[in-house]
Amino acid sequence: MSIITAYNGAWKAGDVETLAEILHDEFVFNSHVGCLGKSDVLAYVGGDNGQTSENDRILFENDQVGVAHSIVHFANGSTSEAVLIFLQFKDGKIILMETGAIPLSDDYHLVGIYVFFDYSPTE
Repeated sequence: MSIITAYNGAWKAGDVETLAEILHDEFVFNSHVGCLGKSDVLAYVGGDNGQTSENDRILFENDQVGVAHSIVHFANGSTSEAVLIFLQFKDGKIILMETGAIPLSDDYHLVGIYVFFDYSPTE
């Protein structure tokens, strides 16, 4: 079984014991909203966070790195997000996880894309 599949299954089940085995002791989570360690993630999963995900996809995975994508929903009323996750593996465990996210709301729009690409759309 892939490391990402095992991680996703343990996360969804709230299985802290299995997650503790999947996460390396030197694990660091550089989230798009802050940095966490292994104990932080285990406490979050073990609590009543109410976070759910759907459309979990593994975009790439080998024995060194993985890339995954999910739609994440939050119980605290935050806007759901499309989350891209980069993972680095060491000794068959996740040692590094980094995320980037795009909020998914009806009124969300990207600002500045045309300036970035030096392109103006024609109407």
